[in-house]
Formats: sequence, C-alpha cells, structure tokens
Amino acid sequence: MKKQWGRLEAWLRSNNPALLADLNPPASDADIQKLELQLGVELPTDFVGCLKVHDGQRGGAGCLFSDSEFLSSQRILKEWAIWKDLHDGGDFDDAEAESGTGIQPVWWSPKWIPFTYNGAGDHLCLDLDPAGGGRAGQVITLWHDDGSRKKKADSFAQWFAEFVDKTV
Repeated sequence: MKKQWGRLEAWLRSNNPALLADLNPPASDADIQKLELQLGVELPTDFVGCLKVHDGQRGGAGCLFSDSEFLSSQRILKEWAIWKDLHDGGDFDDAEAESGTGIQPVWWSPKWIPFTYNGAGDHLCLDLDPAGGGRAGQVITLWHDDGSRKKKADSFAQWFAEFVDKTV
C-alpha cells in the first residue's frame, strides 16, 4: 500500500499539489478500532493499510478518486450511518436490486462500507458480506437511486493499484 501511495503522492506533487495537501494524516490504531467497533466489522488489512497512510481527505480541493472524495474514517462512519438509518427505517424494503455475481441481491447491506463519495449519495464500498462467488473485501458500486450493484475489483488493494496505474 505504501508503494502505491508513494507513486500517487509523487504524481500529485507534480500535477495537483492542492489535492496532495488535502489528504489527511494517517489514521491511528485507535481511530481504526473505533471505526470497526461502530461499524461492527473487521476491515480488510489492505484497507486498514491505506488508512494508515492517509485517513481520507479533508474535502476542500476536489476529488481524489476520479469524481469521488476519499472518505476519512469519520466520514465513512457518517455516510454508513445515513444508509443504516434508511435501512433500519424500512426505506429499502420494497427496493429491487440488480446485483452482479457474488453480490448480495439487496439494495443495501450494513456490511457494505463506503470509502468514496461523489456528493450525490453514491459510493464505492467494501463488501464484507458477499454472496456465493464473491470475496469478502471486494469493491462494489452503490448508487442511491439505481439498484445496479457491480463488482469493480476483488479487493481494495487491487482496486487501488489499478486506480494508481491509470492515474500516474
């Protein structure tokens, strides 16, 4: 993870120093423990490694991941809590999802952990409760107004490496 971050940071230093400066310092072990406790999950080690380099971004200099902000541990919890409240309130009871192979056929699962946010209610999530044929920790899409759920990568490390390779 550190190698990929090093490549991305070098590219940002030359091409978008404001976005580099917008990245938060590393999450502490206590921050990660608190996040896992409140989410009720154990986060994948590759994602924890990412947060230990940069705990998301402040959100004042544009989007790190194409058209989406990289969420800090605090923002992950905030975005997850919005979805959890809607879920617990029954808002998704009649919603139909079109899930790809290996993804639960539900509108939202409490074990889908958002790590990006596009400003319109859409996320990329870590799927910690995949369906048969899926892998815990796979990266999936989550749209607020569309039930299509697709896998973007088998793991956060794979997704991040592909992002860095396309960017730099």
